[in-house]
Amino acid sequence: MAEYQEIFGIARYIRMSPYKVRLVANLVRGKRVDDAIGILSVTPKAAAREVIKAIKAAAANATNNYGFEREHLYITTILADEGPRLKRIKAGARGRYKPIIKRSTHITVGVAERTEES
Repeated sequence: MAEYQEIFGIARYIRMSPYKVRLVANLVRGKRVDDAIGILSVTPKAAAREVIKAIKAAAANATNNYGFEREHLYITTILADEGPRLKRIKAGARGRYKPIIKRSTHITVGVAERTEES
């Protein structure tokens, strides 16, 4: 199966829709960590800042805890899963209410060290 060790960085309870975060996450899947941060730093989406934080967390875990070199790290998996929803109501016409669902996201980034054979 997989012959590499995958290290994760997680950002939880981000107050943003998972759909919006997935649009940004798809831009950097499979890229090197430094290239991904460069791409996201010029991306005009608010979700890019949160994805950068998760990528930096995963890279820091890999370098500090496992001794990997940052130059050889690449993104293996990046997920934007749905977190808990905040359910609010807004007054509507004729005494009714309109539901407002405020979504949140859990971002999981997995990085691994690319060897010379791969």
